[in-house]
Amino acid sequence: MSAAPFSRRERQIMDVLFRLGKATAAQVRAAIPDPPSYSAVRAHLRTLEDKGHVRHKAEELRYVYMPAQNPEKARRGALRHLVDTFFPGSPATAVAALLSAHSSELSGRDLDELQTLIDQAREEGR
Repeated sequence: MSAAPFSRRERQIMDVLFRLGKATAAQVRAAIPDPPSYSAVRAHLRTLEDKGHVRHKAEELRYVYMPAQNPEKARRGALRHLVDTFFPGSPATAVAALLSAHSSELSGRDLDELQTLIDQAREEGR
């Protein structure tokens, strides 16, 4: 599977497929803002399939598209790409940036959850 970033339209299409689980080209087109033509959506789906991000199956007389990866695996891959690209491979720097941007929005429960994850990571690292 390619690690190249998605174009804006490809990201929109992938977002729809992850949200819906599976969709026809018409359903994808209906779910994205300011959609391109039906033919353009089909072309994007074909490109995403060629890149290994999407697969399809025939249902009745139409193709139904779905992500080739489960959402969790895709999320981890996208996050790894983000950390490598913008935070020189440092998860700590990425988390620090996220916390500084959203610290006022974190509840006590959020902070406890983060502390638990940090404690778990510390234990696994030993």
